[in-house]
Amino acid sequence: MSTATAPARGKPVVSDRARAETRLGQKLVAPAIVLMLLVTAFPMLRALYLSTFDYALTAPDDREFVGLGNYLTALSDPLFWKTTGVTVLYMVVTVAVELVIGFVFAMVMHRVIFARGVIRTSILVPYGIITVVSGFAWQFAFSFQNGFVNGWLPFVGDDYNWFGQGSSAVVAIMVSEIWKTTPFMSLLLLAGLAQVSEDMIEAAKVDGATWTQRLTRVILPNMRAAIMVAVLFRALDAYRIFDNIFVMTNGAVNTESISFLTYRQTIEQFQLGMGSALSVLLFLSVLVVAFGIVKLFRVDLAQARQES
Repeated sequence: MSTATAPARGKPVVSDRARAETRLGQKLVAPAIVLMLLVTAFPMLRALYLSTFDYALTAPDDREFVGLGNYLTALSDPLFWKTTGVTVLYMVVTVAVELVIGFVFAMVMHRVIFARGVIRTSILVPYGIITVVSGFAWQFAFSFQNGFVNGWLPFVGDDYNWFGQGSSAVVAIMVSEIWKTTPFMSLLLLAGLAQVSEDMIEAAKVDGATWTQRLTRVILPNMRAAIMVAVLFRALDAYRIFDNIFVMTNGAVNTESISFLTYRQTIEQFQLGMGSALSVLLFLSVLVVAFGIVKLFRVDLAQARQES
């Protein structure tokens, strides 16, 4: 008497085509990776080396080896954790808002029939503006002396100073960041929308699915990989926010990010040792954010290519 053996459950089988595409992709990106390592390896190793010293440019001959002392000082300082919280707030709020607005823009660009080129160009214009110029423009817009935002929001009052306190200053910086980078998010989501099969959407219509059901059960699931890429790129960029803070508040009223704190320690106070330690901590935290986003979405790229 023979008994049937159930197939063992293991990792999904990867097709030969997927393996070939993986090998091809590795070969294509290898030159870029090598070039990036050559350009960035020395600064990274140099920063790691300097972070182990109590080293200030004002006293270059008084360099003292402290090992992990700079890291312990930074991690035990409430200012570091405060700026980390502000940085995470910037990242979460801006990326979430940009994801929603960017998806709406992507749908418009994808579905519009007339004047498609004009509409797409109009949506993408803010992304083409230099960040510093955008920051100055929004600083002027939020000015209580001659800006127009207070006039558009009568409930805040004509003389309300957005940069007089941390909460409103953070909001102003977020608005500037969202306005500038939402087109980039919409561009990535537009590429994902182009991969959604129209046949699947039409089939859902025939089955009586509402627009909301088609969105949540057909469009968004098939855009999972594109959404992950968009969120990953923007989250890493938002976590390293610096330009808008520098232009709009110069880090005043508790608007500092980790990048700005690193700049202040290194450039303004000439503390190369502590600044290098902060830059290393920033790099490590960026890796943690990237790892968390990838794990959160759990995208199977082979499945995204509709392969078994």
